[in-house]
Amino acid sequence: MTTKKQARAQAAKKQQHYEARRAAKEARKQRVIRITAILVIAGLVLGGGLAVILVALQANSSGASTAAASEPSATATSGTSTDDAVDVADGEEMTGWAVSPEPPDPATAESATWTATVSTNQGDLVVELDGAAAPQAVASFLALAGDGYFDGTDCHRLTTAGIYVLQCGDPTGTGTGGPAYRFGPVENAPADDVYPAGTLAMARVGGDGESMGSQFFLVYEDSTIPADAAGGYTVFGHVVDGLDIVDRVAAAGTITGDTDGRPALSVIVNEVSVS
Repeated sequence: MTTKKQARAQAAKKQQHYEARRAAKEARKQRVIRITAILVIAGLVLGGGLAVILVALQANSSGASTAAASEPSATATSGTSTDDAVDVADGEEMTGWAVSPEPPDPATAESATWTATVSTNQGDLVVELDGAAAPQAVASFLALAGDGYFDGTDCHRLTTAGIYVLQCGDPTGTGTGGPAYRFGPVENAPADDVYPAGTLAMARVGGDGESMGSQFFLVYEDSTIPADAAGGYTVFGHVVDGLDIVDRVAAAGTITGDTDGRPALSVIVNEVSVS
């Protein structure tokens, strides 16, 4: 079994790959902008300005649409980018459940509970998974954890006002990643929309109860999260030890100082073990 020291080193390496990938994407974007500007100017000079401008506008419109799709919303949601679902970093390709078009069979989790230890660079979180109340969500979590899917991922989102959650489980760290499959409907959502501190629940796209994948959130302070057209959020477990770690991360706030964003105190999942 990989030691914690080795896992931390692997997580740091994956984080470096991810940052390099983001920087490369930004560099490519800037090159496209510069080339587009040159083409527009050349087109105007050569008399073919209208056609070139239309092409440039179409390219910029496509880029804007892609950017908008990757933005996280103000609720506990996840995106649906299929590209990021299987591509974590240059040279690394997902396998196993990550590329399966269908989610794991919920029967594998029905009427049973598990204890999972989420080992992070900030310490260990111990959670109890409730397969009786949310068999599909637990089956998915177990399968992905068994594949090492969460190893080296970071908790990409922290909210500190209105709702109080730390969101994790996205291998791209962007809020749009996940496995190839999605599942639903919502399971075990609270009737009163109140999610007590320690709740472990699935993130999803707003209004879409069939959009759950790998992203989950940990509630560190009692939160009222209103249901939408799809219902509430699938509660599939609770934290039994280590919630103080999330409290410490929350106290540090986000990197921008906003109430919703990437946590200033980085949380990287080294591995998830289940018993």
